Parts: sequence; C-alpha cells; structure tokens
Amino acid sequence: MTTNKISQQEKETLLKRATYASVSVAIVLIAAKLYAWLITDSVSLLSTLVDSILDAGASLITMVAVHHAMKPADDDHKFGHGKAEALAGLVQSVIIALSALFLLYEVSTRLITPEPIEHSPIGLGVVMFAIVATLFLISYQNRVIAQTGSVAIKADSMHYKTDLYINGGVLIALVLSRYTESSLFDSILGGAIAIYIFYSSWQIARQVADILMDRELPLDIVEKIRSIALSHNFVIGIHDLRTRSTGHEIFVQLHMELDGGITLYKAHEISDEVEASIEAEFANAEVLIHLDPPTMGEKVY
Repeated sequence: MTTNKISQQEKETLLKRATYASVSVAIVLIAAKLYAWLITDSVSLLSTLVDSILDAGASLITMVAVHHAMKPADDDHKFGHGKAEALAGLVQSVIIALSALFLLYEVSTRLITPEPIEHSPIGLGVVMFAIVATLFLISYQNRVIAQTGSVAIKADSMHYKTDLYINGGVLIALVLSRYTESSLFDSILGGAIAIYIFYSSWQIARQVADILMDRELPLDIVEKIRSIALSHNFVIGIHDLRTRSTGHEIFVQLHMELDGGITLYKAHEISDEVEASIEAEFANAEVLIHLDPPTMGEKVY
C-alpha cells in the first residue's frame, strides 16, 4: 500500500510510463535472445526467449489493464474498473503455465536426443545484456510502485525479478556447457526454469483469486485501519469492519459507534474526519462509514 499523496493525473502518468518501459524492454530482449538462440541452439536460452515473449505479452496485457483500471466509475461500474488488473493477471497465469509445458517438452526432447551448443560466447553476451536491462527496469518500476502502490506494476516487477534468477541460471548453464562440452547442464537448467515458471504462474493465480473473491486485506492493514478509527476522541467503538481490494484501490466499510446524544451535524463531521484520516494513510482507499449509537453493535472494540 502506498502512503504517498500524489495527484490522480501524476499517478496515471507514472503508471503509463512504467507499462511503456516494461513493454519496450521486453521487445528489445526478445530480439536479442532470438538471435542468440538461432546461433547457439541452447534450450536454456530458448527458455529465456520464451519467458521474454511471455514478459512482452504480460506487459501488454498489464498496459491495457492499467489504462482500463484508471477509468472513473460509471453507471455500469459504480465501484470503478480496478478489477481489470485482476482479470489481466488471470490471463497471464494461464499463458505462463502453457508455456512452461512447452519448455518441459523441449527439455525432454533434448535429454533423449542431446545436441551440442555452439557459439556460447554470443549467448553469454546476450544473457548478460538481459540481466543489466532487467535491473534498470526493476529499479524504475520500484520507484513507480513506491509512489503509486499499483498492484499490477508490482506483479509485473515481481515477474521481471524472477527473470534475473532465470538469466543467472542460463549464464551458469552456458559457461558449464562451454567448459565441459556437455549439453546436460543446459537441459537441467531449462527444466528447472520451466518448473519455476509454473510456480510463478501459481503465485499470480493465487493473488488474482484473492482480488476476485474479495479477500480481506492483510491483518496488519486491517488493524491499522481499526486503530485510526478508534484514535478519534469521539469514537466509542467500531464493528463490522470490512475491507477488500480491486488491485487498483482498496475499499473500507465499517460501523462506527458514537454517543447517541450528539447532533447529526456533529456525527457527520466526525465521520468525515475519520474517513479523511484513513484516506491520508492509504491514498488509494475509498471509505464508507455507517454511524451507530453504542448499543447497536454486538461487538465493541
């Protein structure tokens, strides 16, 4: 969650630039890895090429989803379009899983019929270039995440972070293959990468499921919201606190208990103050508060 206060226009500009940067880096890496794979015929290098193609597809989906998620609420979507990010993630997880199956097939074929790897220095150079480019991209994405708290950009960044480990593994495989004159390491690393891609797919699917099923926010965030509400001098207690996320923003609903003798005007003023305090802590939050006298709630915290 982000606590930085930036304007909506600034947030949209940062998110758009982050998606453009992600797609651009993926396209450059696809071109470089395709050339290197055609020269070396390395299955581990092929696996990183497939992963970069997935990155490009995932980044394109993220770009479209982020743009759609930023659209304001309308008559047909009164809670906004934030879950577009989750739907994009669902598509990404399926594509990633299918691609991992393809890689496992390629690895099994190479294990049965080994083939030598040629011109490994070219592959080494391309992989090192990919590592440097990915590091620069992740650094930029982290700055955007710190300012916007975007779940979509965070997921995209996590995907590129796995690329660092993948490319590092390929680097090791190519070095070992060159000095041992064996393609076994190449196949083993390719299989390990495919399994890791499966794992990444599962992680994305779990995160998407949490958003689509309106899972409660993490306990520390819920407790923070509760403490903010209770810190107001006129608030006696709260109950029925509910939270959920759309990936683009969070929604908070709670019943707040006040002295039944205060005026409606004063109660409304207190509600606005608590709402403002929560939104100041969580810049991407939308808060709905229902007011009750103390006896209305079954629980008072």
